[in-house]
Amino acid sequence: MHEYRVLDSEIIHRGWAYDLTAETIAMPGGGTAKREYLQHVGAVVTVPLDEQGRVGLIRQFRVPAKELLWELPAGLRDVEGEDPAVAARRELAEEADLLAADLVKLGEFYSTPGISSEMIHYYLATGLSPVPEADLHERTDEETHIELVWWDLDKAIAAVADGEIRNGVCALALTLTKLHLDRN
Repeated sequence: MHEYRVLDSEIIHRGWAYDLTAETIAMPGGGTAKREYLQHVGAVVTVPLDEQGRVGLIRQFRVPAKELLWELPAGLRDVEGEDPAVAARRELAEEADLLAADLVKLGEFYSTPGISSEMIHYYLATGLSPVPEADLHERTDEETHIELVWWDLDKAIAAVADGEIRNGVCALALTLTKLHLDRN
């Protein structure tokens, strides 16, 4: 097996959640290739599941997509050294105003490994309760109008197949949730 070694690495641009990095890599046959990618801080996504087996989805405007998308509470791992489970609980509280008694890890996956190093950690949250009013997160910017809507899990998965849910991270999280529930 060829060893793909990094021969040179340069940060082209520093961003708020990622750096655009250019690296020269040793390729099979003795050649090299330059690749640019986003060196990303990583993220978490949390699937809130209530006692009726419904999942809590939020609708949020996404600047790159230029549209409102159905999503799950999710966010960046932008607190240095923060455990992914702690970040998942933080994002659940900030975006859905929910606390979880139980958190189960569903997996971790690269979002777009051809252009980004972003690793997303997926969690299922149960034993839900509201965040106390005094502890509610003040939302700003595109998070200002987030609203939590409860969906039947099978309806949400059908909405993925029908194109109503177009966020790939959300689609994978719903699928992982269904697989987890079917196995347990």
